[in-house]
Amino acid sequence: MTITVVVADDQTAVREGLATLLGLHDDIDVVGEAADGDEAVALVAAHAPDVVLMDLHMPRRDGVSATAAITAAHPATRVVVLTTYADDEHILSALRAGALGYLTKDAGRVQIAQAVRAAAAGQSVLDATVQQRLVAAASSPPAPPAGGPLPDGLTAREAEVLGLIAAGLSNREIAERLFVTEVTVKSHVNRLFAKIGARDRAQAVRYAYEHGLHAA
Repeated sequence: MTITVVVADDQTAVREGLATLLGLHDDIDVVGEAADGDEAVALVAAHAPDVVLMDLHMPRRDGVSATAAITAAHPATRVVVLTTYADDEHILSALRAGALGYLTKDAGRVQIAQAVRAAAAGQSVLDATVQQRLVAAASSPPAPPAGGPLPDGLTAREAEVLGLIAAGLSNREIAERLFVTEVTVKSHVNRLFAKIGARDRAQAVRYAYEHGLHAA
């Protein structure tokens, strides 16, 4: 199956270069190029692409606003941010707007293509720098008051598992930390994802940051 893509970047050389590089892959078809957020929104409405590769700083409408508009009006289209910015404000703004992936422009051609494929399959992709920033951010807010109610009906154990996810631990590592089986951890993860409305670990990390839930 061919993955259709719109590339949005205000720099002509970057935009055309990305379109050319993605076009080298037999399973990816670039159906449009946008120089700003308004053009990106219009191209998505016209072509209903599987994925938008979105820059953040663009004239008229920026990438965050365009991402929010696209994900609201065209939920089947996934947005992957590709930008030079990897600070907390830009990362969280993009993820809150609905971006499914976030890469910096240090990413190579293979990594970008893999991110496009993953997004088309509904999977989140964050590059290592972004993941580190989210983990650090998730560790910085204060934990909720002891004995206070947890959001969205989370149990104490589910909140603990969420905090360990935010710290970057795998299910196996969480199982070892909590002295339970990996099957038990998977059960906790499935339940907490359902409660907080997370599709993947990247969204769970974002939720943990926004609600001050983090591993001790």
